[in-house]
Amino acid sequence: MIVEPKVKGFICTTAHPTGCEKNVLRQIEYVKRKGKIDGAQKVLVIGASTGYGLASRITAAFGMGAATIGVSFEKEATGKRTATPGYYNTKAFDNMAINEGLYSKSVNGDAFSREIKDEVISLIKKDLGKVDMVIYSLAAPRRTTADGTTYTSVLKTVGEPFTQKNWNLKDNTIGEATIPVANSDEILSTVKVMGGEDWSDWIDALVEADAIKDGAITVAYSYIGPELTYPIYHEGTIGKAKAHVSETAIKISEKYRDRMINAYVSVNKALVTQASAAIPVVPLYLSVLYKIMKNKGIHEGCIEQMDRLYRDKVYGLDGRKIETDGMIHVDDYEMREDVQREVMDVWNTIDSNNLKAYADIDGYWLDFYNMFGFEIDGVDYSLEVEV
Repeated sequence: MIVEPKVKGFICTTAHPTGCEKNVLRQIEYVKRKGKIDGAQKVLVIGASTGYGLASRITAAFGMGAATIGVSFEKEATGKRTATPGYYNTKAFDNMAINEGLYSKSVNGDAFSREIKDEVISLIKKDLGKVDMVIYSLAAPRRTTADGTTYTSVLKTVGEPFTQKNWNLKDNTIGEATIPVANSDEILSTVKVMGGEDWSDWIDALVEADAIKDGAITVAYSYIGPELTYPIYHEGTIGKAKAHVSETAIKISEKYRDRMINAYVSVNKALVTQASAAIPVVPLYLSVLYKIMKNKGIHEGCIEQMDRLYRDKVYGLDGRKIETDGMIHVDDYEMREDVQREVMDVWNTIDSNNLKAYADIDGYWLDFYNMFGFEIDGVDYSLEVEV
């Protein structure tokens, strides 16, 4: 079929297999150009099919030369409906890794479930013995725990509503959006889904099965952002969940101190992802940030971020770079004082009339479509493709 993007709100309901493949290849070529990373050799990536998780797996495989197992929950094509982009990304990654002689296997299923944990651990034991790095990059809207309870995360504030400028993506106007206050059950549910509990469960399961090496590291991802978005991220329901992730890192490291298994949180840069596109206020911030960082020559996408994280901050020649808050920061360019000052200068003056002058609208939409395999250089979208 000929596959075209079908966008509904902040979601694209189609994905282009050839475009996704080319996008994976582009990221692989970036890492290979940067050269070898002296890092882990047997890596498990939980949440491996898109965004930071996919970029992490690419960096591990094609930067470190690691054997990788990826876990993700993706849908195959059915009838006239394409598969999800993560499905195509994973197929492309596996093929490219295997073609270069790298071990690569992917498990498709609910990473929160005990069944998938057991399946992955059996695969590790059978094929790799033990892993020496676990990357936790899971982004899911809901989680069913072992007792059968299903929790759903919410994007809300804590304490009082938050009203701020917002970009209406449909007509390119600037208005306002108000994010409501979460109740205690919603806060709990968001922490259950997006906090560190499942990360800890994975590490416990791996240790119990003797499927993780002594001296291994595990990394989970977070975002803090500027004060502008604090009510949404840092102080909202997501912030409560991310604080739990940070607490979990400390607990994992303490629990397995005798085995020298260390857990870290990497605070990453704001980027266009399937999650961030759904958050009010954030797309406008992203488009302003993109323009400023591109003008300064310091803009990075997922693959540039993950390559720099593992090449310079985790496996760098001068040791692991942990900041005073106990976390690794690859949001350092975004949070530079000059960058944030310029963002706020623009934010205070941006409106519907000057939006195109002050915001990188084209860059935002290019990243959005690229996630689904569209607007990728070198792809002829007029051709039929097998989905």
